[in-house]
Amino acid sequence: MVSLPNSFPSPIRILIADDHPLFRDGLRRLLQAEPGFEVVGEASDGDVLVDLARKTRPDILLLDLSMPRQDGMEVLRELSLSKIPVRTLLLTASIEKAQIVQALKLGAYGVILKEATTQRLFDSIQCVMAGQYWIGRESVSDLVRALRSVAPSENGARGKDYGLTTRELEIVTLVVAGYSNPDIAQRCSISEQTVKHHISNIFDKLGVSNRLELALFAVNHRLTAVAS
Repeated sequence: MVSLPNSFPSPIRILIADDHPLFRDGLRRLLQAEPGFEVVGEASDGDVLVDLARKTRPDILLLDLSMPRQDGMEVLRELSLSKIPVRTLLLTASIEKAQIVQALKLGAYGVILKEATTQRLFDSIQCVMAGQYWIGRESVSDLVRALRSVAPSENGARGKDYGLTTRELEIVTLVVAGYSNPDIAQRCSISEQTVKHHISNIFDKLGVSNRLELALFAVNHRLTAVAS
C-alpha cells in the first residue's frame, strides 16, 4: 500500500488518456483499488483531452504519446498554453531520449513505461505529485546530454544570472553538459565537497531540487549563455 504524505491531496485525482479501451479499463481498476487514488476521467483521443482536463481538474494526467487526432506532444503544448494546473506523466510503450527531453520542456513531469510494475507506477505518481521529476530508468546524465543536443541556439543572447556567482554559473554549465560531481571537481580544481556545496547553493537560488530540474531551468533561461 502506498503511504501518502500529509501534504498530498486525498485522494489524488487522476485523468487517464489512452486510445486502448482494455488498457484504460485495467488501469482505472488498478488505480481505483489503491487507497489515495481516484480516477476522475478517461479520454481516448487528444481532441477531447484538454477540455476534459479543464472540466475535471485532475492532479495527475497519465498520458500516452500515441493518441489519435492529437498526439501526446501536441496535447502537452495545448495544456501548456491553456495554463491548466495538471502534472503530466507520460505512460508509454516506448520513447526516445530526445522525446523525453521535448516532453519535459513542454511541461511534462516524467515518463514511465507501460512495462513497469504496479508499484513503480504508484511511486511515479507520488513522485510527480510531490513536484519532482520521474525519469524511470533513464539516467540524468544521459538526459542532460540529450537536453544540450536539442537545445535551441542562443545566438549570443545573454540571460539573467539569478544571483549566481561566476563559479556557480560555471558549474551549472558543466551539469548541463552531463558531468558528474567528481568530474566537475577535477575540471574546476576544487574538492568534491565544494562542488556539492556550490550545487546546493545553486538549487536554493534557482528554486530547483535536482540536476534534471537545474538543467531544464538553465537551458530555458539561457544560463549557459551567461556563463560563456
